[in-house]
Amino acid sequence: MSSLRKVTSETILRGISLLKSGHPVSFPTDTVYALGAPISDIACVAKVFEIKQRPLTMALPILLAEAADIGLVALHVSDVAKTLMREFWPGALTLVFKKTPFVPDIVTAGTLTVAVRIAAHPLAIEIVKGVGVPLVGTSANIHGRPSPTTAQDVESQIGDKVELIIDAGKTPGGIESTILDMSGDKPRILRQGAVARATLEKFCRIY
Repeated sequence: MSSLRKVTSETILRGISLLKSGHPVSFPTDTVYALGAPISDIACVAKVFEIKQRPLTMALPILLAEAADIGLVALHVSDVAKTLMREFWPGALTLVFKKTPFVPDIVTAGTLTVAVRIAAHPLAIEIVKGVGVPLVGTSANIHGRPSPTTAQDVESQIGDKVELIIDAGKTPGGIESTILDMSGDKPRILRQGAVARATLEKFCRIY
């Protein structure tokens, strides 16, 4: 039986319930379809790695519901970082910070930093808010294969491994987020994505 369901209020509530009970769920963001799990549920996060066939040495990004939650997962949020959050969140900019003890090592692959953003998609925000804790929000694909922009893409890759894929149509972006490292003294781009370097440089110097 297919795990794909059209987005309805009932489907959203089921997705939130599944996440709270330890089952990863796929849902759309503004960039690609994500595979989510509560960061506080280590077993559920481990399932995300297993489903994606992703090495445990590769950290997972985190999705927040609102910028006010940043203190839960990130240390030393600079004024420059706060400016970038105001300008680009919700949106396709992932910021890397030193992590707090609340973030389990499995999420960050044992490193001291964590990648965080707020997706500019009302469904993603509603789901994170409904679960009540930040979610890992990695692309819902088999590791090394194309990132999915439709629920059907997700179903073709991991449909037999997840209990629910919430179908809200094609994602508006289709390009993964830009990752900007704010954990050191100088902002550095780790991955060029939807937000251009020139756009970021209007707010800070990039190294």
